[in-house]
Amino acid sequence: MSRHAATPERTVAFSDAVFAILITILVLDLRPPGSEDWRGLLSLWPKALSYAASYFFLAIVWLNHHYLLRYTELATPRLLWGNFAHLFSVSLVPFATAWISDTHLGSLPVSVYAAIFFLVNATYLVLFWEGINRSGTSQISPQVRRVLRVRSFATLGLFALAALTAMKYPLLGMALVCLCLILYVRPEAPARD
Repeated sequence: MSRHAATPERTVAFSDAVFAILITILVLDLRPPGSEDWRGLLSLWPKALSYAASYFFLAIVWLNHHYLLRYTELATPRLLWGNFAHLFSVSLVPFATAWISDTHLGSLPVSVYAAIFFLVNATYLVLFWEGINRSGTSQISPQVRRVLRVRSFATLGLFALAALTAMKYPLLGMALVCLCLILYVRPEAPARD
């Protein structure tokens, strides 16, 4: 690597800041109840549930982003633009979260939520392609790369299915989104011997 080659450290720092801001924006939609009794607190369940789910989802996306960029050796222009696309798609999560909570899991909001995670995953694939496959890093075995790629394409299909399903069955669509994201709880792919 040349001494003038751009390394991904600044990209990681910038991305971490964006994730921190998004989590802050997410919590701003939570407001205290209008009354001081338990009924007032319990009336907040849609907002509290959507906040908790989206916070967990953002944590999963950040973990995978962090894991991926840890193996990236160069901050190429394509990687930087791919990262901006990924951060843009992630920045839509607070909007969809608020919409879901305001409509108590309405069909279109859940469908849009799933579509946003489709976009998050598609831009993650761009980062994966540019950061891992194109850079030729030897830190990740070809087998682990294949597992990561297959998982990404499989969940891309599931997010698309969730978006379509949510139009008629929003709870099922949300369950599919949750299933997809749970598949990413461990960012590292298991290596098989």
